[in-house]
Amino acid sequence: MKKSLLLAGAFVILSAGSSFAAPLNNLDSEQTAVGLSGDAFYIEHKLTDRFTLGYQSIDRDYYGDMKDLYGQYEFTGNLRGIIGNRDFDYRDSAMYLGLGLQGSLAPQLNGFASVITGDKFSEMQAGASYRLASNLDLNATYTNFMPEHGRDKDEVAIGATLKF
Repeated sequence: MKKSLLLAGAFVILSAGSSFAAPLNNLDSEQTAVGLSGDAFYIEHKLTDRFTLGYQSIDRDYYGDMKDLYGQYEFTGNLRGIIGNRDFDYRDSAMYLGLGLQGSLAPQLNGFASVITGDKFSEMQAGASYRLASNLDLNATYTNFMPEHGRDKDEVAIGATLKF
């Protein structure tokens, strides 16, 4: 049943057509995650049982570097609200809002999908994290960055997350 709900939720999010370079991590309260995924570096810390604060830096080739400061609020074990601010190299920063959906697909394997959108861009991400060790995940993601002006950028990336 959980797999069906996760897949249905991912389909809804992907159909909306508008995510986030960092994967949705399962963190315990006061736990930190550091990771690399494709052109992105991120660090996030779960401050409370429901709130995570994070920073990421993304290289979008011809769009320059983008730096995000974001928060995730865990509504349920699978659903998160996302709010953040993206600083663009080539123009002003932009606030964004989004939703993320995450859940178990199989033992040691979690799936995730998220959508963020602001007045200057939208971004969609879907992927999976495989737990290699209690503090190490291997991530595979598909990201679609859709700027207000210019070409969309699609990326498939492999990354890793270290939790401590």
